[in-house]
Amino acid sequence: MIEYLLAKGLIRPSTLPYGAPELFTPNPDRSLRMCIDYRSLNKQTIKKKYLIPRIDDLLDQLRGATVFSKLDLQSGYWEIRMADNSIHKTAFQTRYGSYEYMVMPSGLTNAPATFQAEMNHILCPLLDECVVVYLDNILIYSRDMKQHVVPLRHVFDILRQEQFYLKLSKSELALTKVQFLGHMVSAQGVHVDPKKIEAVHAWKMPENVKELQQFLGFANYYIRFVPQYAKIATPLTNLLKKNTPYTWETRHQGAVEQLKQASTSAPVLILPDPERDYVIEADASDQAVGAVMMQE
Repeated sequence: MIEYLLAKGLIRPSTLPYGAPELFTPNPDRSLRMCIDYRSLNKQTIKKKYLIPRIDDLLDQLRGATVFSKLDLQSGYWEIRMADNSIHKTAFQTRYGSYEYMVMPSGLTNAPATFQAEMNHILCPLLDECVVVYLDNILIYSRDMKQHVVPLRHVFDILRQEQFYLKLSKSELALTKVQFLGHMVSAQGVHVDPKKIEAVHAWKMPENVKELQQFLGFANYYIRFVPQYAKIATPLTNLLKKNTPYTWETRHQGAVEQLKQASTSAPVLILPDPERDYVIEADASDQAVGAVMMQE
């Protein structure tokens, strides 16, 4: 990996007496991905206040679309050059020596905000008209195939001009149904990605607080697909309260099973039409509050 980064001009040798440690995390294919632990640097970094879009808001923009093209950038953060006076801050140490990044590495606290700001800037004329973008994920949408060609070419022209390159293996063009940010999107609406449903069902019962937090974090991602989610999850969230002993009981087992079952029968969410009337139903109990917005 180091040889590849050096050959591509993404890093250079460093003579600095300090550097962040190198770590490795497993990929889904069981290969290892190199990561740099920038936690110490991040603690001293002034945080960039830039709004990363909410995924739900991006999905709501797709109302009326029937054709989709999904583009994935080849190098992501590496498309952004580091400022000359900040290169030394990215120094990291490996068994082969010390190096520093010439491009923006993942792990920096301001990397997501910086990248999102850049993507919003270059695609600004098309945002929320025919394009939504979430970091290095770009989705072009249109009402029909005839309308789709023009914005698709426009995006290609912008990316070429700005020297952003696509990862062809993860880019898909002119689809009627597309997997985007953990959801399946089509003309019918938005529903849970079937692969995510499989992952939920394969999830083992949490044996400690950390595992329960991981399960709820995954389940929360699809909270709007599960009716009465807060009520179902109450026994589990109560276990996370401070000074509460982790004692697994039948009711906790039942709550996990209910959430798994709910993901299987999750409805297709129709994207709202602002020209039509809304009907909102709300309810509350001693444990939770909830509401659903509907249209005829």
